[in-house]
Amino acid sequence: MTTTLTTNPSSPTTPNESSESIMTTTTLTAPAAATRTPKVPTIGVIKAEWLKFWSVRSTAVTLLAAGFATVAFGMIFSAVAESDEPAGPAALLSDPVDLALGGIGLSEMIIGVLGVMFVAGEYSTGLIRTAFAAVGKRGRVIRAKAAVLSASIFGVGLAAVTASVVLGQAVYAGSEATSAVTDVLDVIFGTTLYLVGIGLIGAALGFILRSTAGGIGTLVGGVFIGPNLLNLLPDSFTDVFMKYLPSEAGAAMMTQVSNPDLLSRGAAYAVFTAWVVGLLGVAGWLVKRRDA
Repeated sequence: MTTTLTTNPSSPTTPNESSESIMTTTTLTAPAAATRTPKVPTIGVIKAEWLKFWSVRSTAVTLLAAGFATVAFGMIFSAVAESDEPAGPAALLSDPVDLALGGIGLSEMIIGVLGVMFVAGEYSTGLIRTAFAAVGKRGRVIRAKAAVLSASIFGVGLAAVTASVVLGQAVYAGSEATSAVTDVLDVIFGTTLYLVGIGLIGAALGFILRSTAGGIGTLVGGVFIGPNLLNLLPDSFTDVFMKYLPSEAGAAMMTQVSNPDLLSRGAAYAVFTAWVVGLLGVAGWLVKRRDA
């Protein structure tokens, strides 16, 4: 409500003059519209998550360490291929490309842990509440984190996997014929996508469990250790269900050699995508329905 006082200039007022000489005009105005927080553009949310991801030194170092492990162990496995008794994982590999990618087992674990830490770390510090409050819609935060994580892992992963295949076969000491990079582009692409998917699975577990320790434990137990334990079960069970696990679907995405124990390449992509999208969907559903 706005009040306006109007005085008649032709009749100067005196102390004895009645207050009736002052005309009071009252104007009713509509209440001011409630102040609304402006919507943060999607690109702004992605930029914020990108800065958070790369400004934390441990995050960047962890991702680069995964890339280095891919190249270094691939070269080591390739270099010892001719030895009579190769030790460790190299003893299970014979194909030059598989040897060059022998370090993926360690890299995928590092990247999965990175995905968990990228999300669960903000729950432990309370920063996730600030992000949710600033953006408004929690689903946009999940999508922005997934986009930043995917782009970062894809860039580093593609460079590391390609370098591992090139350098690994350059130092290969076995007797089998090596393959040109152009002949194994499907393997390079599939391996890179598998690393991206593992990182997203880790991020989904971070949103679901809201605990760094719980997320890492579930990731390592469910994706990396669980399949080895399932091998102890009867073959009638493992032959049917094992191939649909994320790790087994990923193995089919990373090889050119046909394996009856694994899914076909197309089916492996579909199953692995279903795991990633499904877990992210569960994460989004839970985030929207519970307190941060």
